[in-house]
Amino acid sequence: MENLQNKKWWMYVHNDLRELLTQSRFLIDNLKKWEVDKEQRFQDYAFIVFPAAKAYEGFLKTLFFDMGFMGKDDYYGKRFRIGRSLNPSLEKRFRSNESIYDKLVEYLGGYELADTLWDTWKNCRNLLFHWFPNEKNAISFAEAENRVMDVVNAMDKAYEECKIKGKR
Repeated sequence: MENLQNKKWWMYVHNDLRELLTQSRFLIDNLKKWEVDKEQRFQDYAFIVFPAAKAYEGFLKTLFFDMGFMGKDDYYGKRFRIGRSLNPSLEKRFRSNESIYDKLVEYLGGYELADTLWDTWKNCRNLLFHWFPNEKNAISFAEAENRVMDVVNAMDKAYEECKIKGKR
């Protein structure tokens, strides 16, 4: 994984979000050495992804606020849900007030970024941090490393395509 401090968005994100991303990077770097010993492996490495997923949530909230897609009440409040707002299957009756997915599609004139942000949210946060009967959502070390990269790549893409340079 390349140096996170070299990312164009690094200074755009809040200090606590940079720390969370650094924590995921630290876990990857240190557990990679430990992972060589097959006797000490964990059943699930989702804990590596959690700090990056939390930083992703903060990044998206900040991005959407700066783009005018959400107001101060949602940004500072405790009720706004990123997953709901990015869900392309959100019920029609909620879409006009709650869908940031639709706002992104309209703003960018296409679905690619909106789908990337949704897929990253779903795969790197929702499916990892919820438990469902008859579903094993445990991930290997390599999968955890890939999910952290998915978060970083989604942030790269969003920052570049949404043209937020210079804000904050």
